[in-house]
Amino acid sequence: MNKKIIIGARGSKLSLSYVEKVKKLFFLASGKEKETEIQIIKTSGDIFHDKKISDIGGKNIFCKEIENQLIDKKVDIAVHSLKDMDSFEDNNLIIGAYLKRNDPRDGIVLKSGKSFDSENLTIGSSSKRRELQFKSHFKNIICKNIRGNIDSRISKVKRGEYDGTILALAGIQTLKLDHEIKKIFSEEKIIPCAGQGVIAVQCRKSDSENLKILKKINDEDTKICAITERSLLKTIGGDCHTAVGAYAKIEKNNIIIIAQLFSDDGLKSFSIKKIGDKKLPEKLGISAGKELLKKSEGYYKKKR
Repeated sequence: MNKKIIIGARGSKLSLSYVEKVKKLFFLASGKEKETEIQIIKTSGDIFHDKKISDIGGKNIFCKEIENQLIDKKVDIAVHSLKDMDSFEDNNLIIGAYLKRNDPRDGIVLKSGKSFDSENLTIGSSSKRRELQFKSHFKNIICKNIRGNIDSRISKVKRGEYDGTILALAGIQTLKLDHEIKKIFSEEKIIPCAGQGVIAVQCRKSDSENLKILKKINDEDTKICAITERSLLKTIGGDCHTAVGAYAKIEKNNIIIIAQLFSDDGLKSFSIKKIGDKKLPEKLGISAGKELLKKSEGYYKKKR
């Protein structure tokens, strides 16, 4: 129990903020002071920051290299934004803790002098889901690919490269940049991507010692909702090209999941709302995913 713990993560401000949160919770749960080292790992997403996510390997580009370090025992635990993780986890690894969910909603930053009434707003987004969802509500929006961390995206808007950019509220709030947000959208209007707002702590399945500690910092309600959302994503075979939103919440003994899937050409969308027993999150996610696939039959090609 006295060995140094090495935490693997990306080197962005946001990622390191998440690491500090995990570190504090981890050591409170372990009951002992431990020496720690943060291993900053550059991922494909960080290296090829000027390219579209879909062009450089898709959804798992912010996690794969970190997971490899975990498998090779070069780090002991890894900290991820759950929304960046592939819904099909490596067989050697496990998410040992889902921290209590941050705000899952999306918000928009607009350049000074711009509003939703402005004509032909050029909005930066690297997400097909966000692009199609926003276009369905605001016909004056033109979406343009944007990459980079939160600070750099906001800077690009201020420099006039874009009229605005859509960002996850969880990151904005963590970095205390709430004042930059022009408008926040409800989960019902702009359904978040699966896992948005959740910090996931991953370790090796064989690491019983760290798994025991991670179990103590796990938020069970967040885990239930995350499993529901990710089970839906697995069922439809979602990848980086898939425009899909999925959001689950708990009410009493039930889980409620809402989801929206766009056709491959982006011209049609299919929505569902389902309720299930919170003791059976995977079952509900699979059922909701199958229903979405049935509704979108002929318009959406399953990727896996």
